[in-house]
Amino acid sequence: MNFDVDEVLGRLTIEEKAALTIGLGSWQVAPIERLGIPGLTMTDGPHGVRKQARLVDPSASGTLSATCFPTASLLGATWDRDLLEEVGAALAREARAAEVDILLGPGVNIKRTPLCGRNFEYLSEDPMLSGELGAAYIRGLQGGGVDACVKHFAANNQEHRRYSVNAIIDERALREIYLPAFKAAVDAGAATVMSAYNRVGGTYATEHLGLLTHLLRGEWGFDGAVISDWGAVNDRIASLAAGMDLQMPEDGGDRVPETVAAVRAGRLPIEHLDRAARAVLGLIRRADERRRDATAEQGAGSFDPEEQHRTAARVAAAGMVLLRNEPVDGTPVLPLPAGPGAPRRIAVIGAFASEPRFQGSGSSRVVPTNVTTLRAELRKRLPDSIVRYVPGYRRHDDQDSPTLRQIAATEAAEADIAIVAVGLPESAETEGIDRRSLDLPSPHDALVRAVVRANPRTAVVVVSGAPVALPWREEVPAIVQAYLGGQAAGAAIADVVCGRADPGGRLAETFPIALVDNPVHAMPFGPRQVEYRESVYVGYRWYDTADVPVAYPFGHGLSFTTFDWTEPHLSHDRISAADLAAGGLVASVTVTNTGERAGSDVVQVYVERTSPGIFRPRRTLAGFAKVHLEPGESTRVTVPVDSAGLRTWDVSGGSFVIEDGSWKVHLSRSLIDVVTTHEVETVDGAAPHTASDCRAYHAPAADYVFSRRVFEELLDADLPDNVADRPGEYTENTPVADLLSSRSGRRLRELIATAIRRDSSGDGTVFAGDPREVALEVVPRVTMQAGLTPETVQTIVDAVNGDWRAALRDGGQVVRALTGPRRERVWRRLRGR
Repeated sequence: MNFDVDEVLGRLTIEEKAALTIGLGSWQVAPIERLGIPGLTMTDGPHGVRKQARLVDPSASGTLSATCFPTASLLGATWDRDLLEEVGAALAREARAAEVDILLGPGVNIKRTPLCGRNFEYLSEDPMLSGELGAAYIRGLQGGGVDACVKHFAANNQEHRRYSVNAIIDERALREIYLPAFKAAVDAGAATVMSAYNRVGGTYATEHLGLLTHLLRGEWGFDGAVISDWGAVNDRIASLAAGMDLQMPEDGGDRVPETVAAVRAGRLPIEHLDRAARAVLGLIRRADERRRDATAEQGAGSFDPEEQHRTAARVAAAGMVLLRNEPVDGTPVLPLPAGPGAPRRIAVIGAFASEPRFQGSGSSRVVPTNVTTLRAELRKRLPDSIVRYVPGYRRHDDQDSPTLRQIAATEAAEADIAIVAVGLPESAETEGIDRRSLDLPSPHDALVRAVVRANPRTAVVVVSGAPVALPWREEVPAIVQAYLGGQAAGAAIADVVCGRADPGGRLAETFPIALVDNPVHAMPFGPRQVEYRESVYVGYRWYDTADVPVAYPFGHGLSFTTFDWTEPHLSHDRISAADLAAGGLVASVTVTNTGERAGSDVVQVYVERTSPGIFRPRRTLAGFAKVHLEPGESTRVTVPVDSAGLRTWDVSGGSFVIEDGSWKVHLSRSLIDVVTTHEVETVDGAAPHTASDCRAYHAPAADYVFSRRVFEELLDADLPDNVADRPGEYTENTPVADLLSSRSGRRLRELIATAIRRDSSGDGTVFAGDPREVALEVVPRVTMQAGLTPETVQTIVDAVNGDWRAALRDGGQVVRALTGPRRERVWRRLRGR
């Protein structure tokens, strides 16, 4: 039906408005049958349509199969707006066929630390790159008739204590680093924004009036719906008042009566509930219009699984990064020579080559429609070569096996070339927990060294969703960072290794030499708060400014062909701040493919302040363009210099400013590989900041640790105490890790671990980590997703606090909930799990 949102809103009862603003089960919004208003269906992304089978058949369990596209870490490495838009469109085709209205993606959180367990779901450590690529994904997805849900708003940059941790960030860093990608998503028309679990500046993201109303709607003009992350709502009434529209999922509380009572008591003004209901109705109307269009459109809602698979393979190759490709005996190891010079015998070593890892673990985990392996795909492409495979290490644990390693070395010694596939196991990269180390499993490092000693013509393929330490990188002639390439990763790696595809990726994040080189890990990560003491010095901004050597810099990536850059030009050598903000500064260069293969190149533009002013990173990305060229082909590449690279947030004035002064504009192949430099002067902007405050931030050094005192000076405020809750003070938001001093807390951990283990069985679409370790990160409040009532949760908290009198009192309320008027709903929820 075609309906007017405001007309329908005026006909709804308070109860219907309240019901409209909380999910039906885990994935749907209930229809309003009285008025003939349909419901909504949403599902996890961001790299595949992860629809639950029970939404199709209530008696079914598990997840329906779908094309598993490359994860965001690889998509970010493509530096290709057009390709991200194509991925969005491909996802939309499958989502529409599955009758999904909203796909939960993209993830645009900044990669503050390489150890974040969910980094594989995020695009970059740079806000401009994340924003541009995220916006392209949204355009493709929503242009294909499926709404996007950009996540996780905001400052969700770690998994450790994500349900409760308080992110303390100075205003400049928040505005310059952590918010711009969300602003780009809003500008691209994102229909929904997902609010995060964590607190920001002491307030839960779902209750943050400043973020959800003043900034998102007021300043940015967002007119869509804010959806909570699953189980992120701490206080439903406070969340609705702050700007949250749709609480997901349905939980064990009486949320409709609670909301109605709050409205009638004056604790929740009706206009807040109306705003939320209007936003959800807007989503329903959009979805309903698309459904009717699909019914009328020939072939709409269908897709070709094989074509989707081929697209996934092409995208995977476009994001693989050739980190190193040195010659051996005068010839680069990669790509493998074809024709008469093709290797007679190839040793394919590493269990990942036969039993691949191609995605991360957690809510984004997809059941693939097809899986390719490097072992099989190389045999298809090289029918005249002998391709011998040995595992080299144990696939599913980190236990060392000298025997497997020795067999691999022997095989490598007898081969013309060795290809070694190593990487991180599933348990190392999963939603819910962070990595503890930058290292690969030690048997993988030992295997690489053993193989290259046996055969100097060795190429290493690294499978991981985030940076890893590569201590043997100077010993191996060729290294491909394959990231997590989706279900067609095996075919894509084979295409790259054999030269059928040029490795098109450039690093969207820095690969440090060691974890100690990253300043974040000398700072508090909890228990109560995470302190962003490094301010704007995130990722390459830190390494470059503090002169910290890295393994591979931001933007780095090689090709199988060569490119020449000529006739560089910058449109102005003097420009006003207003003209700069309007896009008036443009860099250009002619790029020519001077090699014998087709390939792609990325023109990267960085800006560097050369006159005094406010503290800032040495160089900042301000533009990029990717080009694809045939041998001998040339093209003129034009790159607008984004003012975001030059501007800073004026805390006192509450706006972005561009300081007057002199700058260098670098046209580069990576952050440190500068091809040409131009100079420009900005005028008619802000006077340069010359105050001597926050001196520690003006010249950070490699061995410098930002102290509590200097961070408090930057914040102009005292930091709260960063301590865990004590026994007797535990709340529904205390992580289970802090409850283990009590028998009840230890029992709660085991119950949660059992539930996680149960949900991870079957198709394995939830967590790959140790359930007992994942359980430590959970807070009691989140167990309401499993059907527990608020009274039950409070009883649990009473028990872990040792307050048995309160536990008995609240336990009586639990009994009444299970036997009184609410019992049908409660038991339905429990059975549904």
